Amino acid sequence: MIQQFMSRQFLAFMITGGLAAAVNFASRILYNQWVAFSSAVILAYLTGMITAFLLARTFVFTDASQSVKRSATLFVLVNAVAVLQTWGISMLLAYYVLGWVDITRFVPEIAHAVGVAVPVFTSYIGHKRWSFK
Repeated sequence: MIQQFMSRQFLAFMITGGLAAAVNFASRILYNQWVAFSSAVILAYLTGMITAFLLARTFVFTDASQSVKRSATLFVLVNAVAVLQTWGISMLLAYYVLGWVDITRFVPEIAHAVGVAVPVFTSYIGHKRWSFK
C-alpha cells in the first residue's frame, strides 16, 4: 500500500490534484460572493472535479483502457465519496472546531483548505482502481 503513494504516478496525481484543488479553493471564494458557504463548497468541488478529471486523464492515468465516458462516470462516483468528506470536514471545522479552539480569522478558508486536502489518498486509490483502470 505504501508503495502506491511513493510512485511517480502518485506524484503526478498530487501535482494535478493540487492544481485542481487550487481551482476548487479559488472558485469557492468566488461562488461565496453569491451563495452561502455550504453551497459554495459544493459548487467549488464540482468545478475542481471537472478540472481534476481533465488533468488526471491527460497527465496521470495515461494508460487507462476504459472509454472517456466510463472513466468520467466512475470518476464522478469516486468523487461523490470525496465531496462528502470535503463538505463534512469543512462544515465541522467552520461551525464547530475552529471556534472551539478560538480561531476566528479566515475560518471559511482554513476549513475549506483542510476539507479539500483530506480526500487525496482515498481519491487516488479510487481513481487508480476504478476511474482510470
